[in-house]
Amino acid sequence: MTASLEWGQHYAMVEPSSFRVDYAINPYMNPAVQPDAGRARAQWDELAATLRALGATVDEIPALPEAPDMVYAMNLGLVALRPDWTGPGRRSVVMSHMRYPQRRIETPAARAWFESHAFAATHIGRDGIGAHFESGDAFPFGGELVVGYGPRTDELALKQLADDLGVQVRGARIVHPGMYHLDLAFCPLDDDHAMICPSAFDEASAASLMASIPQPIVLSEEEALSTWCANSVVVGRTVVMPACPPRVRNWLDTLGFEVVLVDVSEFHLGGGSIRCLTNPLDITVGRDLEIVSGGRVVVPGDIAA
Repeated sequence: MTASLEWGQHYAMVEPSSFRVDYAINPYMNPAVQPDAGRARAQWDELAATLRALGATVDEIPALPEAPDMVYAMNLGLVALRPDWTGPGRRSVVMSHMRYPQRRIETPAARAWFESHAFAATHIGRDGIGAHFESGDAFPFGGELVVGYGPRTDELALKQLADDLGVQVRGARIVHPGMYHLDLAFCPLDDDHAMICPSAFDEASAASLMASIPQPIVLSEEEALSTWCANSVVVGRTVVMPACPPRVRNWLDTLGFEVVLVDVSEFHLGGGSIRCLTNPLDITVGRDLEIVSGGRVVVPGDIAA
């Protein structure tokens, strides 16, 4: 059996008291269609309880009343633990620089929470100045940091992430309006397997990313969009999913994964699902991400130091 992911055992979640749809910054949002607050709280509580029952740690971040999208904790920042370092950078987080100004209010509050938990915060851009970076576009896989860019994250952010973290960044250009973050189209499962929807990317990026996955589980556009199945989290050999197409479930069963379904449909009204609601706090440089002196960026057709 392929080795399980070592990260994904510790998450941050933002409690949903402020969740609502005040504006439309993705194809799923419609202020005329509001989530049911009681149902959203029950779904959020079930997700947190499920993760804890699987042995994961879940830390809860207070919500800002004026930040309705802060519940999508995945986009607050990219944690990078550095056990071989000493000093304040040993537990670090690259804060997101949101594309849309409606979400930038979240960053100072998230930074305060991270710093209160001994994370040193850095920025690629901030307050509308510099490259945009949203951490829902970044995952470790195969020793690299896979980063989607285009709709929310700027290509310029790839080089800065590689430099700051000292790792290899594999860029993939996202072109599908309904899969505007990497976490809607790509889900690492273990060292060899990942779910991927090639329709989310331009042709060259899809080919490059597919070639980097030893054994991909390829999702159709319809599977990805109708079930949100790529927006799942993995704890050991358990995949926590909002829904699972029969064909995908057969693959996961064959590979020795257990599937646990958690209904988070109220949060689909804001454009996010299970992965969007959770931010892994245990991604580790030197374990999940190979150290590359000076950093390196790989994009289709080009390798830049």
